[in-house]
Amino acid sequence: MAPNVLIIGAGGVAHVAAHKCAQNNDILGDICIASRTRSKCDAVIESIRRKNNLKDASGKLTSARLDAYDVSSTVKLIRDTGSSIVINLGTAYINMSVLSACIEAGATYMDTAVHEEADKPCEDPPWYGNYEWPRKDECARAGINAILGVGFDPGVVNAYGALAAKHYFDTIDTIDMMDVNAGNHGKWFATNFDPEINFREFVKVWTWIDRQWVCRPIHSKKKIYDFPVVGKQPIYLSGHDEIHSMSKNIDARSIRFWMGFGDHYINVFTVLTKLGLLSTKPVRTAEGVEVVPLKVVKACLPDPKTLAPNYTGKTCIGDLVRGVKDGKKREVFIYNICDHKQCYNEVESQAISYTAGVPPVAAAILVARGKWNPRTMVNVEELDPDPFIEELNRIGLPTRVKFMRTARKSARKKSSARARLKAGRAGKTARTTKARAGGKKRKAARKKATSRRKRR
Repeated sequence: MAPNVLIIGAGGVAHVAAHKCAQNNDILGDICIASRTRSKCDAVIESIRRKNNLKDASGKLTSARLDAYDVSSTVKLIRDTGSSIVINLGTAYINMSVLSACIEAGATYMDTAVHEEADKPCEDPPWYGNYEWPRKDECARAGINAILGVGFDPGVVNAYGALAAKHYFDTIDTIDMMDVNAGNHGKWFATNFDPEINFREFVKVWTWIDRQWVCRPIHSKKKIYDFPVVGKQPIYLSGHDEIHSMSKNIDARSIRFWMGFGDHYINVFTVLTKLGLLSTKPVRTAEGVEVVPLKVVKACLPDPKTLAPNYTGKTCIGDLVRGVKDGKKREVFIYNICDHKQCYNEVESQAISYTAGVPPVAAAILVARGKWNPRTMVNVEELDPDPFIEELNRIGLPTRVKFMRTARKSARKKSSARARLKAGRAGKTARTTKARAGGKKRKAARKKATSRRKRR
């Protein structure tokens, strides 16, 4: 029997996941989309029908209003819909409530971001150790699958790290996860997913260097990297969910996350920060109204879902892994390229939501087929990456692997190139000097000959 899927949330990522579940409802069964605002769920369903993305037309596609903080209501909805897989794509604040409901109802739990408390942005590491991992034994006793962070980053980039360890390296030195959006949405300023969650990421940078946690100021380290397809892009060292689990589960000296930002984004972010408009602490206006500045900024910015129709360009997200294989140094870039316009044509979404919304559906298909069945709580890198990558290839996020020149070979080639250039310049200078000397001799000879003719 198909498992039936309950999707919690109706934002941009949930929109994509619902489309992809519908495209695979012969495997996943009936689909229910639940959110605080039922009309948003109905709009997603209308989009699925408009794009004719329901593979089995006889399958149920329903909506429901749900307060996901209410565990008993969530348990009831899971049971009423006969769902054995719950994909939690609501705000990260509800993760623990939805997990509790899944444990009680005996359903598989999935999310795409680490749990957060609204008043505690960017807690000390490891983030998963603050809320999720302490509940691993509960999941094991209940015998349920709890697959954490199964979006793209976190999620697919975790699988890329596991793929590198399984197939391409004997030992890993460094994993640099890099995420750039080389697209253009045409707005003066907007975030590509929930502005509140987006800005909360950039309070401080927790990163894993030399096998220990290191804290850095936000946007303090920048470099330019030449990516496949999208070319040279500025990226900044950032903190992110996947570092907190991969540092535990993958043996690597350093694991870092780099996010692409243009100068305009950095300037706007800096101004908002300096003015206190990204604060999560309530303030009181002159009229006596209490507001949270970050929530006001969120209300003023475009809804990420509205960016999709006019979005152009591509994203590139992947892992640059350095290490040793068969006694030789190796560097491999494992990555995906996603096109904004193609995403809109298929599911009426932009690529940022697409890359985050497709992976949990691939995971749901693996659970439905019994290929992923840990019966406990896991992060993605703890599972076999091969079937996950294969399923992603099939349903819209193909993986590419690029073997890079090692740093030593690159340095030798650069040194040789410099030597050749230097020799070439020296040769050119010598030739120029010789030519000038020859020219002077010829000019003197012509002058002497002219003088003789005049004397005659």
